[in-house]
Amino acid sequence: MSVSEQPGAATAAGPRAEIAAGYAFDGPALDLGALLWDGACHPDAQIRIPLPMLNRHGLVAGATGTGKTKTLQLIAEQLSAHGVPVFLADIKGDVSGISAPGADGEKVRERAAQVGQEWTPTGFPCEFYALGDSGGEGGSEDTRGGTGIPVRATVTSFGPVLLSKVLQLNQTQEQSLGLIFHYADSKGLELVDLKDLRAVVAFLVSDTGKAELKGIGGLSTVTAGVILRAITAFEQQGAGSFFGEPEFDTGEFLRTAPDGRGIVSVLELPAVQDKPQLFSTFLMWLLADLYGDLPEVGDLDKPKLVFFFDEAHLLFNGASKAFLESVTQTVRLIRSKGVGVFFVTQTPKDVPGDVLAQLGNRVQHALRAFTPDDAKALKATVRTFPNSAYDLEEVLTGLGTGEAVITVLSEKGAPTPVAATRLRAPQSLMGPVPAPDLAAAVRGSLLYGRYAEAVDRESAYEKLTAEQQAAEAEALRAAEEKERAAEEKEETRAPRAGDRPKEEPSLAQQVVGSALFTSLARSVGTQLGREISRSLFGTARRRR
Repeated sequence: MSVSEQPGAATAAGPRAEIAAGYAFDGPALDLGALLWDGACHPDAQIRIPLPMLNRHGLVAGATGTGKTKTLQLIAEQLSAHGVPVFLADIKGDVSGISAPGADGEKVRERAAQVGQEWTPTGFPCEFYALGDSGGEGGSEDTRGGTGIPVRATVTSFGPVLLSKVLQLNQTQEQSLGLIFHYADSKGLELVDLKDLRAVVAFLVSDTGKAELKGIGGLSTVTAGVILRAITAFEQQGAGSFFGEPEFDTGEFLRTAPDGRGIVSVLELPAVQDKPQLFSTFLMWLLADLYGDLPEVGDLDKPKLVFFFDEAHLLFNGASKAFLESVTQTVRLIRSKGVGVFFVTQTPKDVPGDVLAQLGNRVQHALRAFTPDDAKALKATVRTFPNSAYDLEEVLTGLGTGEAVITVLSEKGAPTPVAATRLRAPQSLMGPVPAPDLAAAVRGSLLYGRYAEAVDRESAYEKLTAEQQAAEAEALRAAEEKERAAEEKEETRAPRAGDRPKEEPSLAQQVVGSALFTSLARSVGTQLGREISRSLFGTARRRR
């Protein structure tokens, strides 16, 4: 590739030396690669990022196939080696190799020589997770544990803003969902899974429940129907297992291995890569949960955790104002809790400006300019960088795989000079580990027994069902007493002239008129009503 100097700049040695000096840090730092300048790679000019600056957040961007995943792997390895836990999402299923030593080869040795790297094959301590039941939809006892330790959230803790994003509700529907959550919280109705939420929504639009919400705005039947249909569609996609108990404790991400290295938590997502809104919003829940639990620590010598948010554009597509405000606030404030967040996407314009402004570290892989929209995105990306000695439009379209334009925050918190960089090779396996090895790692984890089996305890669904059954029983008892009193009154009434003799009822009439038959009929009617309701909303019968 060709990296050229802008016209009018000083000799190549001048800018090159200035850029190299900008990355000569005194404290601990991650080694990213070697400087590219004037068409050559300079292994004596190492491009680095100070370890304390990793909690100032960052952006890894670039077109598909330019090496973003390998960059994540490279940074994650070095963070682990420095004792910093890492969380990253494995959307394509090729990041699990970070747990195994890399494979030596001619290309690896060539890259290591070019950038001045002492390459040693090394695996890093990992935990593998999956959203919901680890065997996927319909997972059996034989397949569970093959993907990852289940990560579940309760509906209550997920909250109405994030859930509205997943269910693709509009602003009005999101506000109504917030009202439902508020009611459930105030009445002590725990929303553990989706059937709990569905039960509360159905109750609030029933004749019995309508009065409950009148004082605070009410809930229209139409909006409730939309929410119920969205929940049903969500469940039909196999997403129901992502909500439930035991709820995952995000503090598990903060652990280190016995040898002091940070544990790399890999969320395996190939099984849900066709549900981008689901997994991107779930990643945001994990981050928000960390924010809620961690104490304020200020600036540390090294982060407590670095969180890589892959496919970040999926998080922001179609997001409501409330959702974007929540994301922005979380990213802005979580730094003081020792957590660094790196968004990974194709172009900086995928990230809202308020969020982008908080990202102090940038690794920009190659961009393509095949269309007018591409050219516009390229110009916008160039404008987000500090002034540079490079012609960045030319450089960004000429970068090869495993090369990037980098600027980070120095130890003093100031932006470093823009540096075109040939990146180092990861020391771990650049590809997935064999499926049996992954399954063995999952089953061998100390966390597997804690989270593998789902628990279905009493929550809103059971409470509302019990109340409904009690109300039906009370209504039936009152009806029977009224009928008995009427019969007694009839028996004690003196016969009057003209009264016809009372005919003895037939056997069939006796059966039909009995209290037992009445009870049975009401029970069947109630069950039939439930079956119709379930059919309308597309829900399945609850397993006993």
